[in-house]
Amino acid sequence: MYSIYHFFQHLVVNKSTLRTVEKLGSFPFAAGMLSCQNDGVFPDLAIRINSDKSPFTGGELIELKDSVSYSVSSFNSTIPTGTKEISKVIKGENSTVKRQMEDAGDVINSLPSREVFYLVRGKKRGRTKVVLVHGSFFETVKSNSLISQSFEQVLNERLQEKGLNIKGTIKDLLVDIFSEQENFSKVRNVDKASVKLRFRIMTEVKAEGNILNPRKYPDILDDTLNLVIPCHSKQEEDLTVKRFTAVFDLSDFKHFKIKHHLNGNFTVFQQNF
Repeated sequence: MYSIYHFFQHLVVNKSTLRTVEKLGSFPFAAGMLSCQNDGVFPDLAIRINSDKSPFTGGELIELKDSVSYSVSSFNSTIPTGTKEISKVIKGENSTVKRQMEDAGDVINSLPSREVFYLVRGKKRGRTKVVLVHGSFFETVKSNSLISQSFEQVLNERLQEKGLNIKGTIKDLLVDIFSEQENFSKVRNVDKASVKLRFRIMTEVKAEGNILNPRKYPDILDDTLNLVIPCHSKQEEDLTVKRFTAVFDLSDFKHFKIKHHLNGNFTVFQQNF
């Protein structure tokens, strides 16, 4: 059986190593549970798909975020998200991910939309926090809207500097055109240029989205391992607890809710190192 809960179980069993290993990517993840494992290509890890989808589908995508402080390291090429279409993950330069998943026996398109998680580790003054958190913790605005609104800010600034004013359809069209990350991620070839140009989007977490920040999220304690899942409804919370207790004894964990400053409630399962 494969799922983010079983992945978390492996972390719990090996939590002493998780705390002390020099680089998070060097942690001995359970290879038999994974359909791919990469360095520098999204996703860093992917969990195998279960052919029997009840109560777990598997297939979750995981990105590693390691930091020598209580801040979440920047997202250098992929804007954080709660779910991602697998068709966008395996195309183009990520064909390596596709081959790995197929070699692992996954029927990739049987689960077209994948849950995304981030394994975040922060260290400060000899203390450590590790959080396996659902991507919706960072995605309070959809990526297309985030890009288009950011581009609109640039456009407005430049228009103001030039003393120009564009309104209505033309401006809306320009903002809409630059709303897809793929527009920026392609390598551009210019005639007679000896270099290629590629724009990259870097995403940095604000204090309100920094789950390691003790002032914003004091319940995420030093020297703890945490699983953080959205619970925007009682039904969603009950399903999460049901899945968790299918793998763990709940009495071995502190179980509580935290309120995201921009995105509602999340349920937390916490254990000390």
